[in-house]
Amino acid sequence: MKRLFKIQAICLFACAFLVSSVTMAQTAKKPVPSPRDSVSGVVAGSDIKIWYGSPSVKGRKIFGGLEPYGKVYRAGANEATIFTTSKDITVEGKPLPAGSYAFFVIPVENGPWTVIFNKTAKQWGAFKYDEGQDQLRVMVTPKKTKMHERMVYRIKKHGFSMIWDKTRIPVSIK
Repeated sequence: MKRLFKIQAICLFACAFLVSSVTMAQTAKKPVPSPRDSVSGVVAGSDIKIWYGSPSVKGRKIFGGLEPYGKVYRAGANEATIFTTSKDITVEGKPLPAGSYAFFVIPVENGPWTVIFNKTAKQWGAFKYDEGQDQLRVMVTPKKTKMHERMVYRIKKHGFSMIWDKTRIPVSIK
């Protein structure tokens, strides 16, 4: 009788463990495909912060493929990338007042890319992008770099860069 009780108790414990494991697995959150990220630093005496969605390459052709040449790109995933400066700065030799901006780029196959700081900071992607709200447009020359599976932004002493796939977009700030 005691042996039967032990077997029943072990079976009951095993069943409870199995049910709880399956339940936990079903309720676990799936990883976000393009998680939100941010980077901050001081450039030219101004506090700079960039909030962005960080997409992955996943074996795709990025510029000239997923992100077509000649079209405004949100420079991240999902919501538009937001660039904030605490003080007036000079970007590629042109003035940008303190504030928050949506940050966009227009990639091209060969030559300089257009970098855009748009006054409508909070927007979904570039779907309602309005060129009339641009605070500043400058041209920058992309650089080839080692492969970066996930998009990142880096802030350095003289500016910042968007880095994704094998492309780095350096933007100078003074």
